[in-house]
Amino acid sequence: MPLAPAKEQNPVANATDRVFFRLLVDSYKRLLSRTPPFMTGCDGDGPHWLYRICDACVLAHNTDSDPLFIYANKAAQNLFEYDWDELVGMPSRLSAEAPNRADRQRLLDAVARDGFATGYSGVRISKSGRRFRLKDGVLWQLRDADDTLHGVAATFCNWTRLKDR
Repeated sequence: MPLAPAKEQNPVANATDRVFFRLLVDSYKRLLSRTPPFMTGCDGDGPHWLYRICDACVLAHNTDSDPLFIYANKAAQNLFEYDWDELVGMPSRLSAEAPNRADRQRLLDAVARDGFATGYSGVRISKSGRRFRLKDGVLWQLRDADDTLHGVAATFCNWTRLKDR
């Protein structure tokens, strides 16, 4: 069964959910044949480390026709300027301005076709309207061991704030 936004649950308990963490990491390993780079430096509780300490932004959305965010670690929340309750359940398309949504959709179409995409760069927007260019992003399908698709995850650790228009 595909994952649904879990606003009803305690945000920290959900954000550090071990089942979701395994799905995130294991699907990355299966598709890209390596350990996710965002796990570099993790020396203990992986779900807690990824959510609270990791410097890389990690987000995921579900399989709805207008996908909703189901996960965003603290690094992503800080960059996008939303807290967990605002971001989880929000349509992921809103992370890009309308003119950039076609480019975002082409990327998602490539992930649907190939299972993952690497080296992605694109402009995104925060809650306050600040724009930033992310660089070297990786997107991958969240597939469990039975090959059930639960959504798409993204990670990036390089970004540059853009000047206001």
